[in-house]
Amino acid sequence: MFSSLSDRLTATFKGLRGKGRLSEADVDATVREIRRALLEADVALPVVRAFTGAVRERALSAEVSQALNPAQQIVKIVNEELVGVLGGQTRRLRFAKNPPTVIMLAGLQGAGKTTLAGKLGRHLREQGHTPLLVACDLQRPNAVTQLQVVGQRAGVEVFAPEPGNGVGDPVEVARRGVEHARDKQYDVVVVDTAGRLGVDAEMMQQASDIREAVQPDEVLFVVDAMIGQDALAVAQAFQEGVDLTGVVLTKLDGDARGGAALSVSTTTGRPVLFASTGEGLADFEVFHPDRMASRILDMGDVLTLIEQAERAFDARESADLASRFEAGEDFTLEDFLSQMQALKKMGPLNKVLGMLPGMGAMKDQLDELASDGAMKRIEAIVRSMTPLERRNSKVLNGSRRARIAKGSGTEVSEVNQLIDRFGEAQKVMRAMRAKGGGGLAGALGGMGGAGGPGGGMAGLAGGKKSRGRMSAPPPKGKKGKSGNPAKRAEQERAAGEKAAAGRGSAFGPGALGAGGDDAGLPPGFELPPGFEKHLGR
Repeated sequence: MFSSLSDRLTATFKGLRGKGRLSEADVDATVREIRRALLEADVALPVVRAFTGAVRERALSAEVSQALNPAQQIVKIVNEELVGVLGGQTRRLRFAKNPPTVIMLAGLQGAGKTTLAGKLGRHLREQGHTPLLVACDLQRPNAVTQLQVVGQRAGVEVFAPEPGNGVGDPVEVARRGVEHARDKQYDVVVVDTAGRLGVDAEMMQQASDIREAVQPDEVLFVVDAMIGQDALAVAQAFQEGVDLTGVVLTKLDGDARGGAALSVSTTTGRPVLFASTGEGLADFEVFHPDRMASRILDMGDVLTLIEQAERAFDARESADLASRFEAGEDFTLEDFLSQMQALKKMGPLNKVLGMLPGMGAMKDQLDELASDGAMKRIEAIVRSMTPLERRNSKVLNGSRRARIAKGSGTEVSEVNQLIDRFGEAQKVMRAMRAKGGGGLAGALGGMGGAGGPGGGMAGLAGGKKSRGRMSAPPPKGKKGKSGNPAKRAEQERAAGEKAAAGRGSAFGPGALGAGGDDAGLPPGFELPPGFEKHLGR
């Protein structure tokens, strides 16, 4: 959603690097570029003026002129001002002291209210609540049926006494729904109201009557983040008509400029509580202004990534894998498959990796990775193996690899690449075990081979690399040079020391004595159990 704005701001900040001190002309030029970026992103003009004015004032103050790195200080100021525009503090739902808590959804038709009702119900159920969805959209054709289907998929009960399609009184349905929730001890009621293609007096009166009838604890304005500046006029109309308490942004996974989403909180004076980031019921998250500002500035959103990982990865399986890893067992393709399944639960790989800092510069490569089907090919290859082959990749001879390639619909070269990279991953995991660490990230890093865009998971299945096929593996016995300059320098240094000393090891020059013995190991150093088999003894 905010990719174009993020790219413009990142390019603006690059021009400040290397400056020991910023002049007033530098600040004016930077603020001018920020203003252009915000206007092109469809941010409301009053919000742009207030934002750039605050940034300029702070940028010319002593907090920057006395800073050691004024460019970084400018980024800090823009980040803090963005957080303010997005609402400042994270605001949670307010629950009633005496259940049920009533949440009323309002907005235009097509904003995604009915689907959002299901997402919110699912979110509340996962938080330990017992929500009830009330179908009060009796105008739109099949709106009641849609809510029933969404509620069933979300595992949430739906109260729908009227068939809809123009039949029934929505105010009476809302009142009966709250009474039903109180009688059946539901602790949260989500009221789905009707929308229109535009704001009209009839629609606003109906929403006002429903509010008067049920006295909701929260009135959430559901706004499509892709509709542009119209969102502001609609938000102001609902604010005056039904007195909103919060905002929910939908369709944040779209490719619109999204500036209106940055403006709606400032325009209404109400915080954004939730964001819908996809079509699935699980694509729903609490809105954190500070995290969203970090995403816009390409500083990543590691906290959200951690939260998603905690939900996706099974704690018991992870503990079992860690215990086997500490006991000296190798990381197998079965382990990799289970971890990859958990990774898929977190969402598309490009979306997950996009939450890491600095990944905005690799947006095209990440999109290519998602569209290239690398994960699907890897999974197909691993699932075409027998349990024995997954546990022990050393049994994979030529005929087995040909059978796996045929069963997975891939080429033998792709199977070979996966096995080769998995062997590298096992070496990484063993080295990490020796140092007291481990995990899927280390394995994926080892399986990625050479660095650079399109490496990692794409490299496993022979995916594209910078719009070209992955280069052929180096000849056997000859290790290829890394694409990472720092890593390549380290490889060249290691090769020089190995040539000079006449000996070397996979664990670094000087780690082992000549001939493969452990004369060069530090005093008191002990190899992990069973590790000798990897040293050629």
